[in-house]
Amino acid sequence: MKKRVHVFYSGNVQGIGFRHTTEELAHQMGVLGWIKNLRDGRVELMAEAEEDILHRFLEAVRGGPFRNLIKQIDVSWVDSTNGFDDFDIRYS
Repeated sequence: MKKRVHVFYSGNVQGIGFRHTTEELAHQMGVLGWIKNLRDGRVELMAEAEEDILHRFLEAVRGGPFRNLIKQIDVSWVDSTNGFDDFDIRYS
């Protein structure tokens, strides 16, 4: 079943390639959505895919090269809205 996940990453996750690495993983795994830096130092991620793919994607992000820099992960799951055509980095 297709799902949507909304994630906030806290720690030293801005300005180190975290968004670009996550975007690469999303493209490789067929995950749609976006990622962006927040003014409070966190990184926000919104993604849609089949639920098992999202679990693997989130595990890959958490276990990737920045695993020691991520201090906290807040995850919310909801039903997919099929609202994305691609995965990209947003600049707000």
